[in-house]
Amino acid sequence: MLSWQIGDVRITQIVELTTASLGPYLLPQATPDVLRAMSWLSPFVDDEHKIVLSIHSLVIQSQDQTLMVDTCIGNDKQRTYPRWNKMQSDFLERFSTAGFQVEQVDTVLCTHMHVDHVGWNTRWVDGSWQPTFANARYLFAEDEWAYWREETQEFGPVIEDSVQPIFDAGLADLVGPSHRVNDEVWFEPTPGHTPGHVSVHIASRGEEAIITGDMIHHPCQMAHPEWSSTADYDQAASAATREEFLDRYADRPVLIIGTHFAAPTAGRVVRDGQTYRLDY
Repeated sequence: MLSWQIGDVRITQIVELTTASLGPYLLPQATPDVLRAMSWLSPFVDDEHKIVLSIHSLVIQSQDQTLMVDTCIGNDKQRTYPRWNKMQSDFLERFSTAGFQVEQVDTVLCTHMHVDHVGWNTRWVDGSWQPTFANARYLFAEDEWAYWREETQEFGPVIEDSVQPIFDAGLADLVGPSHRVNDEVWFEPTPGHTPGHVSVHIASRGEEAIITGDMIHHPCQMAHPEWSSTADYDQAASAATREEFLDRYADRPVLIIGTHFAAPTAGRVVRDGQTYRLDY
């Protein structure tokens, strides 16, 4: 379990799983031969230089609020990807071990509505999908919800089991792409991966951090911002968003926390010749 202090804000990582199996599908450009040449990538690849991805949530403690950013894959859910189908993980036990209880979460922030970001929004209780964080408001970008209400889902009934029950329970709030949660936490629009994708910006006492969401999946995309994921809704827009983001935050004291970056998960973007790398 990793954690970071940004001024008065505490950010804690809760890992559901790490995997090297998704890399060839998501970023086929990132071959072991190419990655082997980037020595700074060593924590983010396995012994065969295949990219390693982490699926985790990030808990933000800010102004007496407990905020949850993205909720991983979830248990018991019907999924077309075999390793995630009817999965049984100890995510909630890890959440408790980190010192949190589901009842204390005030707000769930969803960067987007993909399968590995909304799963623990709900859990199977007494024959139906019920909100896991029953005392929380769940924030969804309006453009994201408008898209997924009509879009075919690749990995199974994600909206039906992990999003619609939140609306049915009256806990969902549709917000704009720059919505401010409080004085220290707000959404930052980063479209391309999905139409309404957002990152999460944190600022307190002169310190800053950004939780990326899937604007960037792996640090190798800092060296190659043009490498868009096969899961991106609009690959050209995704690449443009990533390039603009990296240019804006390079060489600044802003902690970048990757939603899929394996440990050490966070660092600062620095210029590396004509491109970028993660300084951790």
